[in-house]
Amino acid sequence: MSSLTDVAKAAGVSIATVSRVISHPEKVASQTQIAVRKAMKDLDYQPNRVARRLRQRGGKRQLLGLIIPDIQNPFFAEIARGVEDVAYANQFAVMLCNSDENLEKESFYLDVMRAESVDGIILPPINDQDPAVRKIAESGMPIVTVDRSLSDSTIDKVEVDNRQGAFDAVAHLIKLGHNRIGLITGRINISTSRDRKLGYEQALAAGEIPLNPDYVRVGDYKQASGYALTDELLALPVPPTALFVANNLMAVGAIEAVHKRNLKIPRDVAIIGFDDLPWADALDPPLTMVRQPAYEVGRAAAELLLNRLGSPDSPAAWLRLRPRLIFRKSC
Repeated sequence: MSSLTDVAKAAGVSIATVSRVISHPEKVASQTQIAVRKAMKDLDYQPNRVARRLRQRGGKRQLLGLIIPDIQNPFFAEIARGVEDVAYANQFAVMLCNSDENLEKESFYLDVMRAESVDGIILPPINDQDPAVRKIAESGMPIVTVDRSLSDSTIDKVEVDNRQGAFDAVAHLIKLGHNRIGLITGRINISTSRDRKLGYEQALAAGEIPLNPDYVRVGDYKQASGYALTDELLALPVPPTALFVANNLMAVGAIEAVHKRNLKIPRDVAIIGFDDLPWADALDPPLTMVRQPAYEVGRAAAELLLNRLGSPDSPAAWLRLRPRLIFRKSC
């Protein structure tokens, strides 16, 4: 493998000159740049990215950190794609990590990203008090939260109008004639879960339907919890005739539970999920869902972070995007 010394020798310049061509080409004469770049190409020399970042003291490292809670969830995969597209267009790389909704794991990755001198970090906090995120934000690291937010925080954030999305879904079920509507939501210490539960409650109130606590279940946004909690609801003496399931993977679990009981969707129980899925049309039946603009959330978050890097003293920016109900055949 070729070294910096090999390139300098082939180009007939000093090692310092080769380093300047890599890090600060504007400080090197054009003819010298041509000679050094030709030597690098001939020797197949690849600059060490970490060393290059360390030499760029005080400047941007061209590296963004992205932590997502579930890499298997298509919603977060779309966010990651949006972040990566904006980063690449601006000559930034992305360091992607998966927290598994684990505070200790998230804290570890935050420390790694700080050690790698990322320019800024995009992530959904694991909960609205997330101490690791608060700590790294207080250290001066630029942060943009997505999907979820910290309570009482002035950090840049991009989220979806979860309350309105849930309201629209439940209002549609009421319009179809349902008055026994179950809710399967996520952990209540997550802002999105609270907002979706609030939208559910407000839609019931608008439809003059009393809230039945027996019809409310709290899961963990995983398929298995959607299955288990749906089975609980369907085992009630008077089960709900419709379900609003507050994320995509739990909705898949809900469909599985209904099928295991040999019930028909939507004849015996109607279902609306949240987040949408690339394969929703292939489910039996195709699943009506609240579609979040996940890719646009990722793009907006990356753009906010790049703007923050350019204007570190500007006021915090909060963006809220509108979801929409995608009608299929599960209700």
